Amino acid sequence: MMEFLREINWSPLWISLKTGAVATAIAFFLGVFCARKIMKLRPGSRAVLDGILTMPLVLPPTVAGFLLLMLFSLRRPLGSFLLENFDFKIVQTWKGCIVAAAVIAFPLMYRNARAAFEQVDVNLIYAGQTLGMSEARIFWKVIVPTAAPGIASGTVLAFARAIGEYGATSMLAGNILGKTRTVSVAIAAETAAGNYDVAAFWVVVIILISFIIVTLINIVSGRGMSSRRWI
Repeated sequence: MMEFLREINWSPLWISLKTGAVATAIAFFLGVFCARKIMKLRPGSRAVLDGILTMPLVLPPTVAGFLLLMLFSLRRPLGSFLLENFDFKIVQTWKGCIVAAAVIAFPLMYRNARAAFEQVDVNLIYAGQTLGMSEARIFWKVIVPTAAPGIASGTVLAFARAIGEYGATSMLAGNILGKTRTVSVAIAAETAAGNYDVAAFWVVVIILISFIIVTLINIVSGRGMSSRRWI
C-alpha cells in the first residue's frame, strides 16, 4: 500500500484544490454582487436575468465547456485578443480550469446568496435607514451578517462543485498531467487507460472530500437553525 501511494502522482489533487479555491473566490464575490443587484430589479427583469445567471446550473457541463471553448479559442476574437495584447491564454492551461470551475460553481453561490438575502427581515433594513446608515453600510453590517449561514452554505457548495467539475474543464483546459488534470479528469483518464486501481484511489479521495464538504454544510447550516430537536 505504501509503495502504491509513493507511486501516485499527487498533482491532480493539488490542481483540484487550487482550482477549487480560486474558482470559489471568484464565484463568491460575483455571486454575492449579482444576488444583491438582482434583488433591486423589477420582477420581469429579475426573472430574465435570474434565468441567464442560473443557466450553467441546468446546462450539461459539456455544453458550457463547448461555449467557453468557442469564446476563448485562439481562433476566436476574444481568445486571440487576450493572447496578443495580454499574453493571456485560457485554452489548455490552468487558467482554463479556473474559468470552467468558476462558471459551473457560480450559480450555486448566486442562488444560495439570493435565497439568503430574501430571508432577511426587511424591518432590519428599515431600522438601518432610520438610523441614517448608508446603503453600503446596511448591506455589510445588517444584510450580510443576517444572511451569513446561507452565504456560507453557498460558498461550501460552490467549492464542492468546483473541485468536482469535469465536463467543462476537460473541454476547455484538457487533460495535461501536472498542469490541467484535476481529480475528476484523472478518474476518467485512468479508467479509459485501464488503470482501475489508480482510478479507484482517486474515487476514494473525492468521496472523502465530498463527505467533509457535506459535513461542513450541515455544520454551517445548523448555526442558523433552531437548537431544538424532535423527541
